[in-house]
Amino acid sequence: MRNNLWLNNKLNGIWQKHFPDVEQQNRVIIKFGQNARQRLGSIRQISPYNKQSMTKIIITGYFMDERVPEEIIDATIAHELAHYAHGFCSPLPQLSKYPHQGGKVDDELKKRGFAEVLKFQKKWLKDEWPQIIGPAKRRIRRRKIELINLFRI
Repeated sequence: MRNNLWLNNKLNGIWQKHFPDVEQQNRVIIKFGQNARQRLGSIRQISPYNKQSMTKIIITGYFMDERVPEEIIDATIAHELAHYAHGFCSPLPQLSKYPHQGGKVDDELKKRGFAEVLKFQKKWLKDEWPQIIGPAKRRIRRRKIELINLFRI
């Protein structure tokens, strides 16, 4: 069963296997978030100016679905760890001005053994992801509906 404990074990395994040279300088937590269709993961630092700072990684809730291959989840976690290693949302020195500048994240992931996983992820997200997330639902604001109904009289 995919839950936050399972996700934490994934994080620790990926860190030990693929990022052993990156020192964990603050507490890092990971958890499932809302069902985000486009943002598969995000990272942020909580209380960055405090000695008790913490880094929080949020992974889309859609990844709790067993139809999502673990390689997709691994690639997403590794992507967020690459940000951590580059000093974004971590106490480590920031290596560039922007987190995705010049394709640095993908270069880092390829260097750490994720080249084939990235290829698989790109194809899987194009072909299979739409079946997981379903069709986009248009939201119509209540005020707009009231105006439409007003003119139907």
